[in-house]
Amino acid sequence: MSLSKSNDDSNREVLDSNSDTNEEDKNELCPGFKDVDAFVKHGFGVVLSATKASAGLPQPGDEFDFYRSFPGFQEFCESQGDQILQCMSQIMQHHGCRSHVKDRNKLTAVEERFDLVVDSNDVILERAGILLDEADGVNRNQKPVMPAGFQPPKIVVSSWNRKVELTTIHHKGQSETFRLLHAKNIARPQLKFKEKIDNSNTPFVPKIFIKPNAVKPLPSYFTNKQIRNERPEDLDVPAALADLIHQQRTQEHVEDMFAHPYQYELDHLTVPDSLLSKPEPQMYKPIAETKLSFIDSLEDLVELNEKLCKLSEFAVDLEHHSYRSFLGLTCLMQISTRDEDFIIDTLELRSEMYILNEAFTDPTIVKVFHGADSDIEWLQRDFGLYVVNLFDTHQGSRALHLARNSLDHLLRHFCNVDSDKRYQLADWRIRPLPNEMVQYARTDTHYLLYIYDCVRAQLLDSNHGQPGLLQSVWNKSKDISLTKYMKPLFTEDSYLEVLRKQKRSFNTQQLTAFRLLFAWRDKLARQEDESTGYTLPIHMMIKISEELPKEPQGIIACCNPVPPLVRQQVNELHLLVQQAREMPLLKVRRNWRQHWHPEVTLFGPHDTSRASESELPYFSPNVLQLINLFETLVDYFNQCFVLKEPDVHTEQNSLSVAQMKARRIIESFENPFRMYLPSTDVHVNKNAKFDPSSKIFEISKRWKLQSIEQQQKELEAKQKAKEEAKQQAKKASEKRTKTKQSYQESLQNVATVRQQAAVSLFTFLRFSVHFVLLNFRQAPQICVGRHGKFF
Repeated sequence: MSLSKSNDDSNREVLDSNSDTNEEDKNELCPGFKDVDAFVKHGFGVVLSATKASAGLPQPGDEFDFYRSFPGFQEFCESQGDQILQCMSQIMQHHGCRSHVKDRNKLTAVEERFDLVVDSNDVILERAGILLDEADGVNRNQKPVMPAGFQPPKIVVSSWNRKVELTTIHHKGQSETFRLLHAKNIARPQLKFKEKIDNSNTPFVPKIFIKPNAVKPLPSYFTNKQIRNERPEDLDVPAALADLIHQQRTQEHVEDMFAHPYQYELDHLTVPDSLLSKPEPQMYKPIAETKLSFIDSLEDLVELNEKLCKLSEFAVDLEHHSYRSFLGLTCLMQISTRDEDFIIDTLELRSEMYILNEAFTDPTIVKVFHGADSDIEWLQRDFGLYVVNLFDTHQGSRALHLARNSLDHLLRHFCNVDSDKRYQLADWRIRPLPNEMVQYARTDTHYLLYIYDCVRAQLLDSNHGQPGLLQSVWNKSKDISLTKYMKPLFTEDSYLEVLRKQKRSFNTQQLTAFRLLFAWRDKLARQEDESTGYTLPIHMMIKISEELPKEPQGIIACCNPVPPLVRQQVNELHLLVQQAREMPLLKVRRNWRQHWHPEVTLFGPHDTSRASESELPYFSPNVLQLINLFETLVDYFNQCFVLKEPDVHTEQNSLSVAQMKARRIIESFENPFRMYLPSTDVHVNKNAKFDPSSKIFEISKRWKLQSIEQQQKELEAKQKAKEEAKQQAKKASEKRTKTKQSYQESLQNVATVRQQAAVSLFTFLRFSVHFVLLNFRQAPQICVGRHGKFF
């Protein structure tokens, strides 16, 4: 009895313990952990121990290579690596992700494994975030609960986002609004790029390293990876210093760095006679009967390149995104042949797109674009692709003088097709692409080859069968192919170009704030790889510069909606505004002409001598001739008249204001160019002449400088004349002295008149005495006088 009782007691204790364990198991979060805190604590301990163990492994380099030389260590690493990859693969499979991490046969195994891990982490973290939100009572899929009486905002339909069929324009209900398709919280494709985007403030260097279809070999700079990698990547280096460092590092390769790789091939490209003759337009296939291929793998891209190399022409178009990237991203490429359409995911194959250079640079294959000005630059910037033998249907449309030159008009004109532009403003980074966006992208190139045939035929017909007009379109297309991509560079005066287009009058504090905000926006946009419009739009930057808020909340109030980067960096922006407020407050007049030549005396707000060609208005040849003639006459009068500072007090005392105005009107009829010369008879405020910020002070200072220069020239001329007169007088005196000396020397050898008379008298007396003596000897009695005296 006692034995059976003890057995029953032991059985009850076992049952009680089993029941307690079952209750504890039911209350546990997962086996072995009572609650979340215990599970998190255990997880942190496991991660910490794994981190410590990884720190004890041999470091990469010589130490790891030494240990790996032992077969036992190598086998152990391989076995542990396989186990880790197997665990990762199981985790990925559990969460429904791609799990081909153990595949070692592919060429880019490491890169693909890394991409798989990144994608899986994103999926797992996103799912964890959703579950945490649901645990907190937040359901993302639920529609927001609207209060009673609240009406949701209506869709505003205006002329810019309405599509109306031409055939039913007079019927109601036929309009259709455009869809601004975009994705929220889309993964940034830049993070998956194998090659980091270069947003540094240095000039763009071509990415090409292999040159297919080359007539002139590629310079050594592009083939030498060591030279290509020596580039300044520090974003804080000023532009001028970065450019100098870049040139010093490359030295003899500077000229090759920025040259067009296919400059020689394009310069020597000749259009064959077959492309200058009238073609027979080949009708396109219906879009429903044409095969469409989506290219998103390296194998498919190589196969596509082989197909394109066997063709004689194909059509190309690109889809671009520029709002969430500093330089912009080429998101999609569409290629169409006569029989097939292709859509290439350029975000997935960004590093392998250079393969298409074999077909794009083949001079025997025609590449048909429409409006290729931007496409050529995007191909160079993102993929290192160049185009040889291009035909731009936009240039052909301009040569034909059609009503409009857009692709939409050409589709309607030649193909009787109305293109669907509802997705024109869509975000092309979306993956996977909706079917509507795929069809929209496909339409841009599907009909382009037929338009290419029709445009060539009409160019020849409009020119009476002569190929001159068609040849000009080929030449313009070749010029577009020679376009080189230029990266936007920041300089200290970059803000002036933006400010010049804004009709604002800033003081010194506001101008300083605008300059500092502009530099901050450019630097942050390059670092975060965001567009300047996303970082801080111009109208918000002007608003902050005008208001100069004293608190960070004031900066937030100036932005509606507030850009995310502004909200993150609001304290730094506040410091920049405070730095601008410390500047002395002075009125800064709008400088219409930022760079004017001091030697030009004619200036004004309409002077466009320093404006770029894109900002100048278009003038006909006759108007240009008149402008050139006018400039010549102005230069002539500018040289004839010497502008001196007017005597304002004398003018005011002699004439009244009304008389001065009347005289100015009369003189304008006498001299039509007087209106372009600075006025000399206007009423000038005395205080304005001494205000450095006034225009009168600037003009008066310029006149003073001119009068001083004129006086200096006159003084120099007088001094020069005096020196010349002195030299001439000196020469004359020297000449007179020499003449006098020569005369005196001649007089020394010539006897005077008295001397000559004395000599003559002496000779005569001598002769007389001699004659008398001679006669006296012969007849002495003759010499005795009457009184017996001797004569």
